[in-house]
Amino acid sequence: MHALSHNALTLLIVQFLVIIGVSRLIGRGAQWLGQPLVIAEVLAGILLGPSLLGWLAPGAMDWLFPASSMPVLKMLSQVGLILFMFLIGLELDPKLLKGRGHASVVISHTSIIVPFALGAGAALWLYPRLSDPSVPFSSFVLFMGVAMSITAFPVLARILTERRLLSSRVGAMTITCAAVDDVTAWCLLAFVVALVRASDLMHAGLTTVLAMLYIAFMLLVVRPFLARLGARVASKEGLNQNGVALTLMMLLASAWATELIGIHALFGAFLMGSVIPKEGGLAQALAEKLEDVAVVLLLPLFFAFSGLRTQVGLLSTSDHWVMCGIIIFLACAGKFGGSAVAARLTGMRWREAGALGILMNTRGLVELIVLNIGLDLGVISPTLFTMLVVMALVTTFMTTPLLRWIYPPEEMARDQVSVTPVVEKVEEQPFTMLMCVSHGHSGAGMVTLGRALTGAPQEPSQLYALHLIRPTERASFHLRHDPEKASGDSLTPLLGRANGLGMQVRPISFVSAEPALDICRTAEAKQANLVLLGWHKPLFSRTMLGGTVHEVMQEANTSVAVLVDRGLEHVRRVLVPFIGSAHDRAALGLARRLLQHASAEITILHVTQSEGQHGHSGARPLVEKLFPQGSGTVHFKVVAHDSPEEAALEESRRGYDLVVVGVGAEWGLEDGLFGLHRERLIGDAPTSLLVVRHPAPAPAAEATPETESSGELTASNVAS
Repeated sequence: MHALSHNALTLLIVQFLVIIGVSRLIGRGAQWLGQPLVIAEVLAGILLGPSLLGWLAPGAMDWLFPASSMPVLKMLSQVGLILFMFLIGLELDPKLLKGRGHASVVISHTSIIVPFALGAGAALWLYPRLSDPSVPFSSFVLFMGVAMSITAFPVLARILTERRLLSSRVGAMTITCAAVDDVTAWCLLAFVVALVRASDLMHAGLTTVLAMLYIAFMLLVVRPFLARLGARVASKEGLNQNGVALTLMMLLASAWATELIGIHALFGAFLMGSVIPKEGGLAQALAEKLEDVAVVLLLPLFFAFSGLRTQVGLLSTSDHWVMCGIIIFLACAGKFGGSAVAARLTGMRWREAGALGILMNTRGLVELIVLNIGLDLGVISPTLFTMLVVMALVTTFMTTPLLRWIYPPEEMARDQVSVTPVVEKVEEQPFTMLMCVSHGHSGAGMVTLGRALTGAPQEPSQLYALHLIRPTERASFHLRHDPEKASGDSLTPLLGRANGLGMQVRPISFVSAEPALDICRTAEAKQANLVLLGWHKPLFSRTMLGGTVHEVMQEANTSVAVLVDRGLEHVRRVLVPFIGSAHDRAALGLARRLLQHASAEITILHVTQSEGQHGHSGARPLVEKLFPQGSGTVHFKVVAHDSPEEAALEESRRGYDLVVVGVGAEWGLEDGLFGLHRERLIGDAPTSLLVVRHPAPAPAAEATPETESSGELTASNVAS
């Protein structure tokens, strides 16, 4: 252990492992609460610092983060920040800054001026209490104004996309105002840094002039060169290593130049990313190559380094916490109040204006970067730094729950810019099926089953193919994301097979952070009779009906079926194991559709506990009502077996194309979020399976005369 602490490389590796591991672990909890990942990473940094680890186990913190390792952590975190600011610049599309009209100009300027004024006013009160007399008052006032004016552009883009707000009036206006805020805030910060670093006003003026000349050089000389480089990337195979090396050298040179000028290296990195043309694919190629290393590996070091500098213990008196509360109140009043009132005055409804104000009040990681710059320059004290970090956490954490409250899904649908076309009504109520496709190879079997359930193309039916795209942590994914293009690889095989069979399938695709809930919402909106899910082997759990499948089965208000596709090409012979539960009856209803629309041969395997007739006395009348004489080839087979699961498995080996079975413990099929039980029927059956769950859960029981009527109703609803 002693040798480990003196081996700098080994210690750095351990620090990487702990920091990344804790960040990702807390990140899972943050995502479960609907919070952006940045909240988890900031919390992880604070927990690893003196606020928690140093308080509970000071020896462990001193061993993990000795003072001698701080310079290395700081330098690596600065490299990560340079790459991250470059990525923020790549995400900033100039198209967002123009053509949005008078309203966005008014809102964005108000959302900077009002919080800046409140921050400067608060500085008058905070300066004698929390600042060192050696800090110039003007620098302190300007920095507090900038710190209150920040909006976290990357976090905001992620929230807007996950809530599907980018296509709404609120989302379009918010992302425009945030982009303007981002550029304005960084320019203000560059001016403040120049003022702090300069020895007198003349030097500050010289720094400002040099900064303006440098910006002009980047726009007039560097940007045209990068446009030609982007054209080469688009016309050839892509961005090669020489192109990446050249871009990185230009990035580092830009950061070095702004550091020499006196306005901080991060501004040069941001400017370099901003001037790279967003057309042609260069920006996207660079983001794809750099973002994982920057965001997953290096950026958590910055959070850890910030956490080591955040000492909640410094807020040791009630006065300190009162000051912290006032700072949070002023930050929210300035950003939320200024943005919301300005939005209302430009014609937005109060609910829309409130949602915009809540979104603009998001600060996140960008605020943390600004605060660290202020602490490094000595403008703010460690105590004020801690208060402002708490403010950044609170304002970011409150965004998602407040947005859900003030701007619920029904309001969001009302304000959508692009309205989904209304499907023309048909005389006969159509059978509607929602096929949920997660990857390309799961679509072919779904189309085969869809054709068998709906019959000929002229039959009144509606088929939808839904593909949900998991969001990433990077805003570049959200701002330049095309759902139709992204879903092409997954939906193309399904749509191609459907066209070959003369079937009309309507594709639906969007970004979703809550796939199970969005599947259920889409099914409800389309009035689906059946939600069809694909199947894949779980990573850890042994149950095949866990995770998203379990959540959909629990939440859906319609029948849900999971297709275990083992090369389903036609549906001619179908086996339906039956005991009598509501789910078994839903399976019978689907079997009746297969009989009517695909002329399939149906075998109903009724499993009883004894050789007597009592076990199936209620089942046969139900089957005869659902499958009357002359309706097709239907075999009613009764077997006595102590294990229904084993009986169904034995029968499935007799050359069937498809087994349709209801969820239930008797078949060894119980949907659960996690599970250690292996479902033998799914794992060992040689043929494709369709596992059905009826939305109204009922205890599995044998069919009795008293339940025949409800069983008929259940099956008929699915069949109709």
